[in-house]
Amino acid sequence: MRTTYPPRRKSPPVAHLPESSHRVPFDGSFRVADVPTDPPGDAPGKKEKKELLEERVQELARLQRILHADDRHAVLLVFQAMDAAGKDSTIRAVTTGINPAGFQVACFKKPSAEELDHDFLWRTTLALPERGRIGIFNRSHYEETLVVRVHPEYLEGQRLPPGPRGKKLWKERFHSIREYERHLARNGTVVLKFWLNVSRKEQARRLLARLDDPDKRWKFEAGDVQERERWDDYMALYEEALNATSRPWAPWYAIPADDKPFMRLAVATIFLAALRGLDLVHPETDRDVLVNEAAIRARLT
Repeated sequence: MRTTYPPRRKSPPVAHLPESSHRVPFDGSFRVADVPTDPPGDAPGKKEKKELLEERVQELARLQRILHADDRHAVLLVFQAMDAAGKDSTIRAVTTGINPAGFQVACFKKPSAEELDHDFLWRTTLALPERGRIGIFNRSHYEETLVVRVHPEYLEGQRLPPGPRGKKLWKERFHSIREYERHLARNGTVVLKFWLNVSRKEQARRLLARLDDPDKRWKFEAGDVQERERWDDYMALYEEALNATSRPWAPWYAIPADDKPFMRLAVATIFLAALRGLDLVHPETDRDVLVNEAAIRARLT
């Protein structure tokens, strides 16, 4: 007997994911050339940006405590960008004041031998935040659709089984990522992805500043210049990746990154809007405490 299934229904919209002028559309119309690297003309001034960021961070810290107590949701922030775009400083600015026990940061660089013996989503899965916590990915599973395409020799080192290569391989990886992130969203993880959009000119200025600053010189690597020479390739791949994977359950936000204070404020604003959109509540007070509150107070005084 043939099994019949009910017709597919469209997934309901994810109400807690904030709208923003920086949000990458879900229809594949995103173009890197069309999005600014500078803040809009009506952006707040330097002093106001600092004050607003402090207000946002204070509210984030308050909501993080409720997120922990509520213990029904996790939040995952994904950061991708070219070198010197400001990922580290943005993560630091947005999380300053949040209880360190309430969040975790994972940085993904060259895969280890153990990681290469697993599928490309394995190592990021191990670093996912549990319910009640905030997880931050400084680079992420998206490296497997970016740097390995610029450097095909990296892909050869992954010892992939026989199967599709070329465009079909990347199409399948994008499909895997969409379903992976949709699975996370269905199970209570809020996924917010930030592409820090720095201009080539501003990146050069920041890289030179690293060379000039003894405290930052250690961060400069010769490979940074080599990767910069592939700028156009990376922009084309970012455009493809963002179009393929910006979805209602895991949107991308293209944040202008030439002005660091504006970039940090924009990220904090979107992050805060997402937390406010959750139905976060404190757990109910233990019944024994309610019934015996008077006696408990008497014993404590």
